[in-house]
Amino acid sequence: MQPFYGLMNASGDLEPTGTPTGEDVTELIKAKARELGYLDVGMTAHDRRYVYEDRRQHIKYPHAVCLALEQDFVETQSAPSMDAEHGHYGTYEVQAPLGLEMAAYIRSLGYHAQVHGPSNHSAATIPMFVQAGLGQLGANGQLLTPHAGARCRLQIITTDAPVTYDGPVDYGFHALCQVCQVCVDRCPGRALGREKIWWRGVEKNKLAYKRCRPVMVRYEGCAICMKVCPVNRYGAKAVMEHYLATGQVLGKGTHGLEGYTLHPESTGKYAEGYFGPGQLPVFNSEFFEIPRGTREQAALDGLIKVLATPETTPEGEEAVLHAFRNRLKSIVKGEAVSDSTMF
Repeated sequence: MQPFYGLMNASGDLEPTGTPTGEDVTELIKAKARELGYLDVGMTAHDRRYVYEDRRQHIKYPHAVCLALEQDFVETQSAPSMDAEHGHYGTYEVQAPLGLEMAAYIRSLGYHAQVHGPSNHSAATIPMFVQAGLGQLGANGQLLTPHAGARCRLQIITTDAPVTYDGPVDYGFHALCQVCQVCVDRCPGRALGREKIWWRGVEKNKLAYKRCRPVMVRYEGCAICMKVCPVNRYGAKAVMEHYLATGQVLGKGTHGLEGYTLHPESTGKYAEGYFGPGQLPVFNSEFFEIPRGTREQAALDGLIKVLATPETTPEGEEAVLHAFRNRLKSIVKGEAVSDSTMF
């Protein structure tokens, strides 16, 4: 991905290559997006309320072209696994050059275009995708689209081209999620809230980050909440029709929808194996410890924890101090930094 970051970050500075007509180009942009293979596309205002603080000066243009690219179904259904991670990041590898091609097309129409994402987004994207009518926020904290559930990678191109905004669409997902709850029930870290709460002006099923992230980093990106969503597996139409006919959520309670395998993680200390409906792994409090503050602070906290352990021998202390020194060196040199926006 690294070769694309500089190109995406510089895209907003490029001048148009065509002559603008002043006419609305919404349908031209949408047709081009579908021609390139995007699953769906919508238009809305680029809402500055959701822009990351360190990217506020980066965004140049007012309109958001919201682009959803579907990731591979079979790879996703193997989650958590490295195959599923390939489905995730492999989609980014396709999406980055597609976004640059879309921006070049908009410039050929006579207008500016700036690529945001994948992997170097300038803002929280889901609210704008909802506003553009591409889906709704699911109980799993992800955008649910009617065709592929949460199995889409999101990308925004901002532009000054004259476009017509789309509007939000109620696909029925909010009501379905409150009945379904499969992602809530199957989350290994118990990170998903069963009831909606008000959070920063939005009523939503709030994700507990501190219970989600430790599972993700230890079990190959997790993605179980995406995998077990009936909308992801069967599509919204089939799920809704089944519910209307039977009053039941399609696939709920079955191994085909809800089963998953946790492969042995690096330390070998935590849960592994197959977990079917009604079965969840059990983790101790240590599992959910997350580094705090800066990288330097996290390194120091790790050192203090080891030195405070009564069983640590003088030789062990020496080894830990040596490792701490090397870790600080890598931080100072910038080797520990992996922020894609910096390229």
